[in-house]
Amino acid sequence: MEIEFNNGNPVVRLRAFRAIDDRRSCELFVEGHKRVLTSIGVEKVTSSNNEWMDNPAAFVMIVESLDKQNIYGGARIHVAGGSEPLPIEQATGALDPSIYDLVWQYAQKGTGEGCGLWNSREIAGYGIGSIFLTRVGVAMSRQIGLDSLFGLCAPYTVKMAQSVGYEIEYGIGNNGTFYYPKLDLVATVLILRDLENLSAADDENKEAIISLRENLKCVRIEELRNKKIEIHYDIEIPNMDKWDLQATIANAKKLTSTKSIDEQNINLL
Repeated sequence: MEIEFNNGNPVVRLRAFRAIDDRRSCELFVEGHKRVLTSIGVEKVTSSNNEWMDNPAAFVMIVESLDKQNIYGGARIHVAGGSEPLPIEQATGALDPSIYDLVWQYAQKGTGEGCGLWNSREIAGYGIGSIFLTRVGVAMSRQIGLDSLFGLCAPYTVKMAQSVGYEIEYGIGNNGTFYYPKLDLVATVLILRDLENLSAADDENKEAIISLRENLKCVRIEELRNKKIEIHYDIEIPNMDKWDLQATIANAKKLTSTKSIDEQNINLL
């Protein structure tokens, strides 16, 4: 996939939408994510974790070419009360059922989960698969009406998540962590408890997220570790007049399932 450049900087669009409103972009998201997983040796990529495409409470962020023909990365926000449990419930519920009570508690005021974060090799090192998508996920969650966000993080994304306001939830698992031996993976549960004020975020990220909330359509030259990228932000979610958070909250169920873990379906922030 070729990337467009402007003055030596890659040029991409970062766009947000509700999953059920753009099937083609969801399919491109899945295809791109699958390529990344297979490139790092995760060969048994199942299709069962793609039910989010039909989930009316799933919102998607994609990083794409300006002509929308190529996709270079993405992430999602799932709202509790949709057509499936939050990914964190599916990933950890069999290991510690108390996750269900915790999600239920936060769901009463509107909660969700940042998940499915990835980027392609073509754009690696520019912050797309890390801080810029994570900031947008936090910024757009207020559009959705959420009060809090969950995240299940690999070790290399914990500090990044904390920088935007997530905090480790030590009351789950082993002081907030779960070990998946087949994947040789330690995952950490985090919660962003104050989406409105971002009281736990560092100053730089708090300022950036608030600015994105106020400028949902803008073009910025972003920089990470001396590498610059031109991002065309288009994060005003279409068709929000059809979104009903209160109905979604009312649909949230207090789960008690303790079925076995499918490690192929773990979605990390």
